[in-house]
Amino acid sequence: MAAFNLTTSDPSTFILLGIPGLEAAHIWISIPFSMFYIIGLFGNFMLLFVVGKEETLHRPMYLLLFLLALTDIGTSTSIVPKALFIFWFNFKGITMAGCLTQMFFLHAVSIMQSAVLVTMAFDRYVAICSPLSYATILTNARIAKLWLLGLIRPVLLMLPLPLLLSRQPFCANHIIPHTYCEHIAVAKMSCEDTTVNRTYSLVMAFLVVGSDLTLVALLIIRAVLRISSKKAYGKALNTCTAHLCVMLTSFTLFFFSALTHQFGQHVSLHVHIILANLFFLLPPILNSIIYGVKIQELRDKIFKYTCRR
Repeated sequence: MAAFNLTTSDPSTFILLGIPGLEAAHIWISIPFSMFYIIGLFGNFMLLFVVGKEETLHRPMYLLLFLLALTDIGTSTSIVPKALFIFWFNFKGITMAGCLTQMFFLHAVSIMQSAVLVTMAFDRYVAICSPLSYATILTNARIAKLWLLGLIRPVLLMLPLPLLLSRQPFCANHIIPHTYCEHIAVAKMSCEDTTVNRTYSLVMAFLVVGSDLTLVALLIIRAVLRISSKKAYGKALNTCTAHLCVMLTSFTLFFFSALTHQFGQHVSLHVHIILANLFFLLPPILNSIIYGVKIQELRDKIFKYTCRR
C-alpha cells in the first residue's frame, strides 16, 4: 500500500511515523507486538471473567485485581491498534483531536493503574497487620469509593496536558516520530516555548507516581516489620511477593520511559520508542501471569474453567 503523504497541509492532522529507522522491519516488529497484545488481552479477560463469574471472589482483593485488569486492557488498547495500523497498512494519519484524546486517555489510565496498586498495597497491609478487622476496614463499598477517587484524580491531573497543547501552534510538518501520541513527542512539534508543558508533565510523573511508589513501599515494609513470628514473617512476605513483582515491572518501565523522553538525548530514537511501547505491552501480560500463578484460590478457579474435562 502506498505510503502516507508526509507533507500534509491540514493543520488538524498529525502523522505518526511508527519506529523511525526501522520502517522496513515494521511488518516483523508487528508480530511480537500483536502476540503480546493478544496474550495480555486473553490473560486479563480471563481474570475479569473468573472474578465476575465466581461469587466467592467478590471480595476486596479480587475486586482490586479486576480493576487492575481493566486498566491493563485500557493502556495496551489505547496504543496497540493504531500502532498495528501503521505497521500493517501504513495508515499514519491521526487528527489533532484524536491525538490529544489518545494522550489524555493513555496517561489518565496509567495513573488509575498506579492508584489501584496503592490500594492493593493497603489491602495487603490491613490483611497482615489487622486480619481480624479486615472485613470491617476493607468493605466492597469502601473499595468502590477508593476507585472513584482513583478515577477523579487522573482526570483532574491529566486534563491540563491536552488543554495546554491544544492552545499551542504547531510547525508545518506535523510529524510525530512515535507509534502513539506521547505528550513530550507532541509538545516537541510546537513552534513556541513548551517549558510549561514539559515541566508540568515531569512534575506530575514524579509527584504522582513517585508518591504512589513511596506509599506502596512504606506500607509493605511497615507490614513486614511489624511481624515478630518467623513463620508469620515468611507468610507475609509470600503474600506481598506478587505485589512487589508487579510494582517493579510497572514502575521501573514507567520511570525509564519518562526520563529518556526528558533527558535521553543519547538514547537511539528507535530504542526509546520500542521500550516505551513495552511499558504498555509487558505489564498486562506479567500482571495476569503473576497473580494467576501466585494466588492459589484464583489459580484454582482459572483451572476450573480452562481445564474442564
